[in-house]
Amino acid sequence: MSLLELLARADERGLAASAVACLDRCLPPPDDESDPEPLRPLWPGCESGAEWAARLDAVHAALEGAAGTNAQAARVRTLLGGAPRDFAAGPLRAWADACSLLALDVHREFDFPALDDTAAFLRCRGGEAEGAGPLVTGELLRQAEILETLAGSTGPVGGGAALRRVLDLSTEGRRVLRAVMSRRARGRGRADDANP
Repeated sequence: MSLLELLARADERGLAASAVACLDRCLPPPDDESDPEPLRPLWPGCESGAEWAARLDAVHAALEGAAGTNAQAARVRTLLGGAPRDFAAGPLRAWADACSLLALDVHREFDFPALDDTAAFLRCRGGEAEGAGPLVTGELLRQAEILETLAGSTGPVGGGAALRRVLDLSTEGRRVLRAVMSRRARGRGRADDANP
């Protein structure tokens, strides 16, 4: 099943958790004493929507107050600011879709070879991943696995285990992306040193 089909079938919990996981992977490493996992307060709200609006507001305010002007972090803050306060499938689906696109676009930025064809990039979510690099391909698979994990779990015990699995998947994805970002930054630094 394609990522678009999984998003179309997901319930509120799946949509919220998928969106939060996408944003979590997109946040750059903290460059100061700020919270290394600022989105963590949102995870408990993904299960049932409990205090969802209050959690969103608190996390968005914390990110707005964080130091740094990284463009990637700004994109995450923008999507958090536009997140639906109602824990309902319709608005959450549109938000999860936007978060999915952001995560894929961030991975595309650091991918090699980069998929420059925008139409082909958008088709990736429909199951046509030809030409996508390893980072985008991995992110597509990760997003699909997250939605499948949540779709297959029910009840408070199964739901809690599924959210923990989603958090683990997202944490591993974030580690992979940050490692690539770090290598790219080191490469640029060496190039700058070689060409003063």
